[in-house]
Formats: sequence, structure tokens, C-alpha cells
Amino acid sequence: MSGRLYGVGLGPGDPELVTVKAARLIGAADVVAYHAARHGRSNARAIAAPYLRPEQVEEPLIYPVTTETTDHPGGYQGAIDEFYADAARRLAAHLDAGRDVVVLSEGDPFFYGSYMHMHKRLAHRYHTEVVPGVTSVSAASAALGRPLVERDEILTVLPGTLEPDELAARLAEGGPAAVMKLGRTFPGVRAALQQAGRLDDAWYVERATTDRERTGRFAEIDPATVPYFSLALLPTPGAAAPLPDAVHLPGAAGSVTVVGLGPGGRDWLTPEAQAALAEADDLIGYGPYLDRVVPNPRQRRHPSDNRVEAERAAFALDLAKRGRRVAVVSSGDPGVFAMATAVLEVSEDPQWKDVPVRVVPGLTAAQAVASRVGAPLGHDFCIVSLSDRLKPWQVIAARLAAAASTDLVIALYNPASRSRREQLVRARDLLLEHRAADTPVVVGRDVGGPTETVRVTTLAELDPATIDMRCLLIVGSSQTRASMRPDGSWLVFTPRHYPEAAPTTEVSGLRGR
Repeated sequence: MSGRLYGVGLGPGDPELVTVKAARLIGAADVVAYHAARHGRSNARAIAAPYLRPEQVEEPLIYPVTTETTDHPGGYQGAIDEFYADAARRLAAHLDAGRDVVVLSEGDPFFYGSYMHMHKRLAHRYHTEVVPGVTSVSAASAALGRPLVERDEILTVLPGTLEPDELAARLAEGGPAAVMKLGRTFPGVRAALQQAGRLDDAWYVERATTDRERTGRFAEIDPATVPYFSLALLPTPGAAAPLPDAVHLPGAAGSVTVVGLGPGGRDWLTPEAQAALAEADDLIGYGPYLDRVVPNPRQRRHPSDNRVEAERAAFALDLAKRGRRVAVVSSGDPGVFAMATAVLEVSEDPQWKDVPVRVVPGLTAAQAVASRVGAPLGHDFCIVSLSDRLKPWQVIAARLAAAASTDLVIALYNPASRSRREQLVRARDLLLEHRAADTPVVVGRDVGGPTETVRVTTLAELDPATIDMRCLLIVGSSQTRASMRPDGSWLVFTPRHYPEAAPTTEVSGLRGR
């Protein structure tokens, strides 16, 4: 079987600008080929040197001529064509023997790259792949620190080998431009720039990204010092004009965005939430939730206790009123027993009437726990918080009884804390007045977090002593089905259809758990 041919772009000169794919292919190749002048030194090989292996076969493709004259019967072009044909023959011998060949190319292989001459002669015969590289034009723009082209501008790339009159005519059309292949063409390029009235706009870049990089005004460069690996760059007009620093001026428009982080790790953070966090100047939230946001030294962070929601909201609104972009973080979904309501309640005060408030949703804890076992929320369900800090227990009990009597699946938030243990005991006893003892109950703790656990038990065997604030409970309906899979995991779901006369709860394998 024949080997594979790879044309690999190395970028402009810095070995660290070699792409990951290029480095991998270079290191894995059986044969590495590169072009070199008659002195034998190769810029391409020097760039690739960190990625080469001692046992690899190297094929230096040494040009018989570069810019000098030749006594070849076909002249310069005849000598070059003969050289390319011979080089292709040498590489074909390796490919026919089943060896993979990487041909190194400075910059990009198809951007004035020497590799293309091998490609034209071999690509139709062998499996071939071209790996792009960072071009010298991109590197030069970066070296100057000047944007190259923006919006609907047209970038023109020209070879310095054009006749000065033709080059001047094209440059006179205006717009960003790059002129390649300087060296001996430098005087003609300078004359063309002068003729086009663009000499003062032109910059010179030599060996960009290497330790011999040189930049300067094109008009000030000594032609005798210019190598082939240099170019003229005419960046986008106004590229050098700096914009004012972004500052928050008095009266600048601030805002508050309440962001749902989801119940656990970064994988459950939505793109919209990520964008809202990235745009913020200030991050506000309960300390452990704020710790889940990757720190950014540009931003100010304001952690606080979990029991000061109103104060936290007022602080956020005040910052926004003074022009800050504020993100208030909330676990799960901010509109479900979380900070969205607190911020909106406080924002009703007339002093905050001009502060815009936006809510960015997040994955809820109920959804996360349900997903771990299947689809227990697949039919009608409700969500109830057992915390009596903001509502009396009598209201909680009445709502639980109503939900239980109508056979809704119930997701229980805030089931217990260190100072609040009795509510879950009461809730279980109340639910048992309406539900069978073997009703499935899913207990999820820290779902999405590093200490995640999920287990399935029954309503009768639910032990309140094992429940804390990091838990969420899903109590099934009479139709909820639970069974243990062969691997020991649980499958719990509530069917979409509800019978006119509901049968006894179907449960498999829950007794004794």
C-alpha cells in the first residue's frame, strides 16, 4: 500500500506557532522533506527541528539556482522545472514503498509555498493532505500590532516581482495590502509605493516572529539590508488610531443580570449564562455559588451569606445604578426558590426604577436529579419547598396535602437543614396519608457536584436523618414505576398516560430498601 503525502505549513518562523496537527504529523512521518538553497541551510527544517526524530529519513530538496543565472539549456525556468521533477521522483519512491512523507513549508503550503510544486506533481497519484499554517502576512500584522483588515475592506496580496508600474496601479486602488517577496525587488516596490502615493502608509516587516524580527517604516529601510523573507504591509486605514479606554462614566447604563449556574459543574452552564458572566464587571452571590465561577482578575467578586438575599439584591441594584454591569449568581434556575425573585422584589423600590433587570435561566436541581434515574417527572408534577423561613408550616402542609391528594409527582426542595429537621418527618407522614407506603422516592444529593449520590427508596422507608440541605427529593405518584437494572442502577419514570381509574402503584424491587 502506498504511503501518504502531507504538505505541512509551519507558520512564519516561531516553532511555537506550528499547529498541533502539524507537529503531530511531523513527528510521526517516515520521511521529512524540505527545500533548501545551495548552501544547504533550510529555514523550514530549522522551524520543524523541535518536532523531528533522529531515526527519520530526511530528504533535503536543494534548489540548483535561486536568483543567479544558469547555463541550463532551458534557462532558469528549465533548471527549476527539472529540479521539481527530480524532487517529485525522489518523494514518489518513498510513497511507493509505503512510507508516509511530510513536505515542510514555511507559512502556509498554498500561500506562495514551495510545497505546491510537489502537490501538482504527486497529489493525483497518492492520498494527500494539506495542513494549513499561519501566513507571514498574519504574522507581520501581529508583529506591528496593527489590524490588517476589518469589516467589508478588501485585502490585496501582491508579489514584489511584478513590474513597478503594474504594482503601482494595483496599490493605487487603495485599501489594505501586502507586498511579498522583497529582497532584490525592494527598490522596485519602493518606487511603486512612491508612484501610488502610498509610501508613507507602508510598513516593513522582516522575519516576523523569529529572534531576528525587524519592523519599521518602509521609507526608512536601507535596501542593502533587506532579505527575501520580508514584506511590505499597508494595514487598514486608521489602524494606528487608538480608541478611548473603556471606562464607566457617570450616568453610564448599568444593569443587573440574575444568572442560573445550574445545579453542578461547568458542563451544565448554558452558553447564555457563560456570556452573561463574561460580560459582567461585578459578580455577586452566596459564597459557595460564587466559587463555582472561574475567577477573572478584571471582575470584582462580592460573596455573602445565604440568608441576606434582600441585602444582596439591593447591593447589586445600587452598583448597576452607578453604571456597573452586575451578575447575580444563583444555583440551579434563578427563578426557582432563588435570587431572581429577591432582585425583582427589591427592584420595585422607586430608587431602582431605571435599572434594567434580566433573568438568565439555568438547569434546575429537579431536572438534574430526575435525569439521573430516568424520567420521574414525565407526567404532571409540582415543586414545593419545605423551608418555613419565609412561609408558615401550615401553608406548606396544606399544599403538600393538596398535591398528594391529586396524585402529582412532588419535587421537594430545601428538605432539611442542621436547624430544621422536623419538617421532613411531618411531610413524610402527611404524604403517607395519601400515598402507598411503597411509593418510589428518589433522593439526589449534590447532583452535578463532586460528591454526587443518587438513591431510590420508598416513602415508608425514607429516613429523614439521612437528608440535608444539599438533597432534593422526588416523590412519585401512584403511576410512577421503579425497577433495578442488571447493573444495579435504578430506572424510575412516570408514564405519560393516566388511567381513568388509577391502579395500585407499580413498583419492582423496592421492598426492603
